[in-house]
Amino acid sequence: MKIYVCVKSVPDSAATIRIVGRNQFDEHITFIINPYDEHAIEEAMRLRATNEKAEVIAVCVGRAEAAGSLQSALAMGADRGIHVTTDDAVDSFITALALKAAILADGQPDIIFTGKQSIDAEGFQTMFRLGAVLGVPVATNVTAFALQDGIATVDCEMEAGGRAVFRMPLPCIIAAGKALNNPRYPTLPDIMKARKKPIQTLALASLDLPTPSAGMEVIGLRPAVEDRRRHIIAGTGEQAVAELIRLLREEARVL
Repeated sequence: MKIYVCVKSVPDSAATIRIVGRNQFDEHITFIINPYDEHAIEEAMRLRATNEKAEVIAVCVGRAEAAGSLQSALAMGADRGIHVTTDDAVDSFITALALKAAILADGQPDIIFTGKQSIDAEGFQTMFRLGAVLGVPVATNVTAFALQDGIATVDCEMEAGGRAVFRMPLPCIIAAGKALNNPRYPTLPDIMKARKKPIQTLALASLDLPTPSAGMEVIGLRPAVEDRRRHIIAGTGEQAVAELIRLLREEARVL
């Protein structure tokens, strides 16, 4: 069984982001493996534990520095990695095509795990575009996963607290939510062993990808500014509650 896990290198959420120019930011900060992808790796490892012939391959599209995130995936237990390198920022259309080309050049996938989103772009698109170009079903925000007789059964968290259960034949794509599992933390021996695991490097330009029919471009970036205003609500308890509800409904618009 070939299990592929798509991972992304993203800025550390604790880093201070400084915007440079119109649509770029200073990248001299710490980058980490996308936290949702850690749940994808953990689920891949649990599946491998049930199949002694299974192999887990981590796949990443990104700059040379993204190799650090692949090393993190290997330290968590992935057997080897594939790094599609590019110096350009690529959108979800190109990323999906690159992932497809890299995976199919390596072998036929039985199952592909991803995170449900990345914490930088939060586009929620790549797994669906990958499913479309591969012609396989996709389930996202997966909170429970089981595999039996070539059928994956997943629980998915929906909006407003809803829940859906899907059954999908292999191959398929599973986009992990945080409730799916608790990712393991690599030990020092795991980190040392990961340095000896192979990472295949492919240049994006060498993949001869088709020109996508559409694309996305970052037009501009600007820092998020919180506009906080203080309200002092006076009066009796009933009056204060009534005024609070009015503010939430008419000004905050959350009711």
